[in-house]
Amino acid sequence: MTVIVFFLIVVYVVFIIQIIYGFTKVKTFQFTKNEPKTKFSIVIPFRNEEKHLTKLLNSIARVNYPLDLFEIIAVDDFSDDQSVNKYNVWRLQNQEISTTLLENMHLSGSPKKDALTRAIPIAKHDWIITIDADCRVGKKWLLAFDNFIQQNQNIEMVAAPVVYKEKNNWFHHFQQLELLSLQATTIGAFGIQKPFMCNGANFAYTKRFFNEIGGFGGVLHKASGDDVLLLQKAANKNLLKVAFLKNEEAKVCTQPQKKIDKLFMQRVRWVSKSSGYSSLYAKTLALVVFFANVAMIAGLILLMLHKISVSFFMLIFLLKYVSDFILIQQGTFLTPQKKWNFPFASAFIYPFFATAVGLYSLFGTFTWKGRVFKS
Repeated sequence: MTVIVFFLIVVYVVFIIQIIYGFTKVKTFQFTKNEPKTKFSIVIPFRNEEKHLTKLLNSIARVNYPLDLFEIIAVDDFSDDQSVNKYNVWRLQNQEISTTLLENMHLSGSPKKDALTRAIPIAKHDWIITIDADCRVGKKWLLAFDNFIQQNQNIEMVAAPVVYKEKNNWFHHFQQLELLSLQATTIGAFGIQKPFMCNGANFAYTKRFFNEIGGFGGVLHKASGDDVLLLQKAANKNLLKVAFLKNEEAKVCTQPQKKIDKLFMQRVRWVSKSSGYSSLYAKTLALVVFFANVAMIAGLILLMLHKISVSFFMLIFLLKYVSDFILIQQGTFLTPQKKWNFPFASAFIYPFFATAVGLYSLFGTFTWKGRVFKS
């Protein structure tokens, strides 16, 4: 058992080192003085987002970008709060911005994919940017995308960073650490030419390329995955057309979960996508991460049963801790403080949390936005 635990941790560390190396291969994008040219259709699917929707729209209204070069298409997924009223009030106050409001049509088991499929055909512009209703954008958000597209005209799908707008408490800090590690992993996978992960809260692609790869055809059976499953389809079709925009100005800020049960269900929703992965590398990495967390729990149990020494447990703990710490530090370019502590408490708790999420996703369902989905 000791040999198995050690082997799993070593394999995990090897994969993380590879991801860290890949991160360094993706260069931070530098702005130029190009005149804005790219036209964007910003698609916002939403359901019961009355607390956040106006704040997102106000942040978009403040972007430093010509108003005639973007439009907003919002798709209401049968909200039963004041979201639609909030949107309509905002539209009346901001009539200089081109806006559209659609009602979703449920044609599959994936409401968000249905919402995007509803919006994309009527978009006036070729470049689609999807964003979640609980996000905020910076003033140079669209400029970053435009600059990147102008300098990489062969690219037709762009993933971009997402971070949490957090408060100073441990629960939010825990979520930010995890998201930073996911962002660093996303970028690292692009760097080794094996892109498999992105975030639909900040994701862009052309209508032409979306239609060329068949849209969401073949992945509609998954309730989630409007981002990663679409990216993997695109990478399989033409790897040269996908890229990551590694620039702080391109990031969006989203809201962390406030309750542990909401966080757990969100993570189950994320993990549930892995069963639909078409990327062998992504499937392998998902298994490696899962079994490394299981190995840490097994090591702790063996330590409590006096089956292994304290020094052996500290060895495997430090191997994982140090590799995770370095990975997380890679993603801190997205945060104001530019560096993070990785507390031992989070390092001990996370294997239990991640293992529980992984196991639950195999056999359970998850609740999201008041609806129950199969994981």
